[in-house]
Parts: sequence; C-alpha cells; structure tokens
Amino acid sequence: MKRLGIDTGGTFTDFVYSDGDTLLVHKVLSTPGAPDRAILQGIREMGIDLDDLLIVHGSTVATNAVLESKGVRTAYITNRGFADVLTIGRQARRELYNLTPEPRQPPVPRALCFETGGRISFDGEVLDPLTDEDLQRLREQVEQAGVEAVAINLLFSFVDDSAEKRIAAAMPEGVFVSRSSAVMNEFREYERGMATWLNAYVGPLMQRYLSRLSAELKPATVRVMQSHGGAIAAERAGEHAVQLLLSGPAGGLVGAKYQAAVSGHERLMTFDMGGTSTDVALIDGEIRLSGDAEIAGWPVAVPMVDMHTIGAGGGSIAWLDEGGMLQVGPQSAGASPGPACYGQGGRRATVTDANLLLGRLPGLASLGGSLRLDVTAAAAAIGRLAAAAGLAVEEMARGILRIADEHMAQALRVISIQKGHDPRDYALMCFGGAGGLHVCSLADLLGMDQAIVPMHGGVLSALGMVVAPQAQQRIHSRLQPLMESGEVGHDYEKMAAQLVSEFPENAALRFQRMADLRYVGQSSTLQLEWSDDREALAERFHALHKAQYGFDMDVPIELVNLRLRAEVNEPAVTLPVLAMAEAASPIATAPVADVGHDVPVYRREALADGQMLTGPAIMMENVSTTWIAPGWLAENDRYGNLMLRRV
Repeated sequence: MKRLGIDTGGTFTDFVYSDGDTLLVHKVLSTPGAPDRAILQGIREMGIDLDDLLIVHGSTVATNAVLESKGVRTAYITNRGFADVLTIGRQARRELYNLTPEPRQPPVPRALCFETGGRISFDGEVLDPLTDEDLQRLREQVEQAGVEAVAINLLFSFVDDSAEKRIAAAMPEGVFVSRSSAVMNEFREYERGMATWLNAYVGPLMQRYLSRLSAELKPATVRVMQSHGGAIAAERAGEHAVQLLLSGPAGGLVGAKYQAAVSGHERLMTFDMGGTSTDVALIDGEIRLSGDAEIAGWPVAVPMVDMHTIGAGGGSIAWLDEGGMLQVGPQSAGASPGPACYGQGGRRATVTDANLLLGRLPGLASLGGSLRLDVTAAAAAIGRLAAAAGLAVEEMARGILRIADEHMAQALRVISIQKGHDPRDYALMCFGGAGGLHVCSLADLLGMDQAIVPMHGGVLSALGMVVAPQAQQRIHSRLQPLMESGEVGHDYEKMAAQLVSEFPENAALRFQRMADLRYVGQSSTLQLEWSDDREALAERFHALHKAQYGFDMDVPIELVNLRLRAEVNEPAVTLPVLAMAEAASPIATAPVADVGHDVPVYRREALADGQMLTGPAIMMENVSTTWIAPGWLAENDRYGNLMLRRV
C-alpha cells in the first residue's frame, strides 16, 4: 500500500510519501487555526493520488487545546465525598518558596463536579450502591449543566468497572463519555481522574477534526499516531484523545529507531529540534515509555514516549532580560511571522537568523525547497539586539547559538547522566529542521564521539509515521507480591480480548506483555517484560534497579501494573536505498564565520554510498541543512544516513 506520513508542527507541516520504490518529502508552513488546510495544500502540491493510500497523521490539535485551555465544557462524575480530588491533586506547589503564588483555576469548576453512588472497596465489596435514583439525578444534572463531555472516575473502578458502565449508559445522547476504566485502568484516583478528564476535554475536538479530515481525504484510509508509538484508525482515535498528546514526537522516535537500526545502531540519544521546541530522548534497543508526563502542568499518566522537552528551536527568540543578560527562548516566532530571515515581517532575532548570519545555514538555502532566506533581514534583527547589548553583530550571533546549544545539552544530560547513562556509550542522532545545524556542537559539549544525521532528518517524524505499526495498549493494576501466583494470566487474557475488539476483524496481532514492579514500600516503579519465571523476573528487576539508581535491596518485590501491547503483524515497510553510485562534488562554496576559508556545500541526495567528507562542510537538502564542524568526519551509508565521528 502507498503510505503518506504527515506531521503537523508549530512552524511546518511535514510530508513523507512512499510506495516502496520511491520516496518523496515535502514541507509547507503550518496553518495553526485550521491544520487541515496545510495538509490539503501539501498533498495538492505533491500531486499524490488518494486512491489506495494509507495516511498516518501526527496531530497537534489535542495538545494545543490543552496548552491553550480551549477544550470543551466537561463535567466530572465521581463517588460521594470525592468531588474535589482533581482540584486538590497532590498538593504540590509549582513555586515552592513563593508565599503568594498566582492561583490556578481547577481543571473542572466545582459546579460541574457531580457525586454519586457506586463506591466499592479495594477488593470489590460494594460500600455505597449505585441506585436508579442516582442515575436519574446524574442524567438531569448533566442535561442542566449543558456540557459537551463527561469524565467518569469512580474509586477502584480498575477492580470492577460495572458502575462506570451503568453511568455511561445513562448519559444523555450526544454527550461524549470518557470512563476511567477504559482510559487508564490502574490505581491512583487523581492521576486516573486527570487522564479521564483530559480525554473528555479534548475528545470531541479530535472527533470533529478527524471526521472532517477523513472526509476531505477520501478515499484514503487515515490513521493517527499515538503517544506510545503506535497508530490507530482515525474513527477510533477520538475515543482515545489523551493518547494523542505526544503524537508528533512519538513519530520522530519511531523514525529515529528505524533509521538507526538499518545503519546498525541500537543505542541512541536523540534530539528533535524543530521551529518551536526541542525534544530529547534515549533509545536503548527499544523506545522507552513513561507514565510521568505533564502537559500544561497537568499530569498525564497514560503510556507515552519518554522524552524531555524544552523551549529551544530554530524559531526561538533571543532577548535581553532586565539585567541585560542574553536569553534564548522559550518564546518562539512560530510560523507567522517566523524568524526575520523568512521575510514575512518578523523583526526579532532567532536561532535560525544566527545560523544564517554566521554562514552555517548558507544564504543559497531555501527551506522546504521554496522559502528563500533573507540574510539582510537576519542581520538587521540581530544587529538591533547587538546594539542594545553593546556587542558586535557576529559576537551576538555566536552568543545566541552558544546559549541555545547549552539549553539542549542540559536537556540531553537530564535523560542520560541524571539517569545513570554515559552519553559516550551512545550515538547522538539529530532530526527536525534545525537539528543538523547543532549536532556537532552538542556532541562536543557531551563528549560524544559518534553522531548520526538520518536521511530526511528534517521530516523524520513524518517518516516515522510511514513505518509505524498499527498498535494499541491496555493497562490493569494488580497490587500483589511478585511471588504470589494470582490471576496474572487471566488478566492478560482479558486485556487481549479487549484489544482484539479494537482492530479490524481477523487482524493478525502480536502481543507484548510488560509489568510495573517495585520494592515493597516504594512509590515509583520500573517496567520490565513479563516472564512467568518469577525468579528470573526478580533477578532482572534487581539488576535494572541497580543500574538505574545505583543500588538494589534485599526486600520483597511487588507487582503493581500489568501492561499489554497489541500490534498488527503487517509487512515491514522497506524504504528505497537512496545513495548515488558516484561521489558527489560540491555545488558551491560559502563563507562561514570562524573558518579561514570558504566551506564546500554539497547536495545531500547526491552523495555516493561510502562517500566520506571532512569538516568543515555544509550538507543541504530541501527539508534541513547539516553543518559538519571542523574536527568531524562524515561517511554516507547506503541508506543515505550520515555517520559522523570525531577525527
């Protein structure tokens, strides 16, 4: 089947098309107010036939709705006495030493928090029955409140979800219903409630957006990328809206893992530098998932790719604080007006303007193959900032890049050194439109000797969507000592039956069983692949705990959560070998600051298999540019991936 991956970002919307023989890439400026406009524009410009086409889309609609507090009016239903759980939260203060912090509005207004019966104990005993009168009262309250969505979160619903199902069935027709037992079937009522509320808060928006997009893209089949790295059919994605909050970044990690694997690497530290932000992650054979993410300050405990995000991108704005110190980000110039060099009216200096002024991004480059860069506008924007700081223009540009690099290097330290991993044991892989301009300097800051610039790294998230499997996950809490037999096998079978119902009939599925374990008395867990050999599983847990935290303990181990991932067993997507047979010559030379001679400029797609280049050199392609710094050697492999190593 023909496949098209579409990643909607804050600045650009990226496209990767593959039919098994050819690979096409494209970029257009995003249209944040109506993301589908940019999607339709890109497909039209690429001339793609929608017949027999599979589209996998990474969407920011859910993320933006949460960040901008623009979800739908949502009611919250819980047991009697627990209406304030989401408001109280964990009583964590965002500003620990601020005695007069700015109050934050609760996720759900008190007037929309409704209490009812249906309370059970931890072992399923009914403590407060759910009556017909309760259901009738809830229906009337929801109708009078005029809400568009309802989030249902009863205590211990992961033990018995029958009361939640009865409440869902009693809701007025047309109201979007989100049950905690379907969204996040595990313990901790606050985190479960937040995930359920977020799912209801943005679910109707996603349903409307995806219904409209699917209609506009007929007869193509549309899937949506989820935060755990698997795609889901568009018609079901709205029901799992909370799973879409890291849709685009998850695609990037799937693409990074794929490209590194074909080039023989499994251990990666990745950074995805786009126009607005940079996402960093660590891949050690498999993409790591986390249940500790936050969006707009709200906890999101559903499985998501484990990454760290900072406000540093190509469009990050440089500015002087009240003390005259240079700062970079987190504010971004976005897609409109964008950096000053885009020539769309932007006047504030950005990281992209600094790269252009210093020559690492050559003036002959055109972003997306069509957007010409305005060096004069970039110089004027940086010049105004330099004048205010009393610095030379080039000195200010260098300062902007140094600060941006240090922000990203610190983020990479958070996911490596702070978690017990030595960066020198990994290869640094960059992607995103701006990643290739900073890969050598970040590797230098971290003492790393290897780096990878994947082919089409500027659209790697979209490429990840092309190769992403159709997959879904389930979680079930089972709190018990690890060495007790329990009903683990039965629980996995029950989850498997639920997952099978979410895929096309007769789909060939493969399952992966995982479990969250901890020492008795701990609150945090470690995730391992499940094994019926409990002794071997315990040994692996001790070893992982020691590697992660520096010690293990002679303490009983507790089983906390069971996880099951189902993946459609589809034929693997094979991308064409892109390297040319004959060594490429430079297409031009360009001046670069701090280099005593003009630097050769190459077209990335013209490089031959095995061709080697010694920095300094510039590698141009339609969707990104790579700066190979002095002291680095680049070798192009047969898949078009640039393998960098320190000379």
